[in-house]
Amino acid sequence: MSPRRSYDQYCSAARALDAVGDRWTLLIVRELLAGPRRYTDLHADLPGVSTDVLASRLKDMEREGLTTRRRLPPPGAAYVYELTARGRGLLPVLEALGAWGAGELGERRPTDAVRAHWFALPLLRALREAGATEGVVEVRLEEGVFHLYADAAADSVADSVEGPVYGDGSAPGEPDARLVLDAVTCAALGRGESGLREAVRDGRVQVTGDGTAAKALREG
Repeated sequence: MSPRRSYDQYCSAARALDAVGDRWTLLIVRELLAGPRRYTDLHADLPGVSTDVLASRLKDMEREGLTTRRRLPPPGAAYVYELTARGRGLLPVLEALGAWGAGELGERRPTDAVRAHWFALPLLRALREAGATEGVVEVRLEEGVFHLYADAAADSVADSVEGPVYGDGSAPGEPDARLVLDAVTCAALGRGESGLREAVRDGRVQVTGDGTAAKALREG
């Protein structure tokens, strides 16, 4: 195991960066906010990371108390990685970092990889701002489908989120709201160019469902 790197500065920001400042670490956290993931799943959704670097980062994150590794019971019998409470506490950090960097999302470059669920955190913030913080919201993009747990939008500011924040694929059961939109609209929401309710009124986001979240998004 590699020695622990440190800035050796008596500063809370420096101490935080000792734990999460290495390249890929926060993006691994982003993936694990979906719940337990196998190594192969993480590698598939982190295009560009080498197998050696991913394995090293996961070991470092275990050492820092951000993740745990456990074996699934049969018939799965595979190892999965998942966030600890300390790791889940990074959700507001990732949301703030995403908001800060949203202005860099211009036109997608030919070399840019994309996964639908990478829009989960910006949409989580948009749901909170729209007051849609109850139930499960399914999101459909051309790039794929994922679902959000809208109550995480209410909890994330307080660092009290428990369980997955989002998940790949369709919602388990009938969602409280279903959103259909495109990546351009997702990026615009992330940049704060419009609110989610405004995008619904303008027809850029289609909303179906009878749950509290759907009704909140159709208000006004």
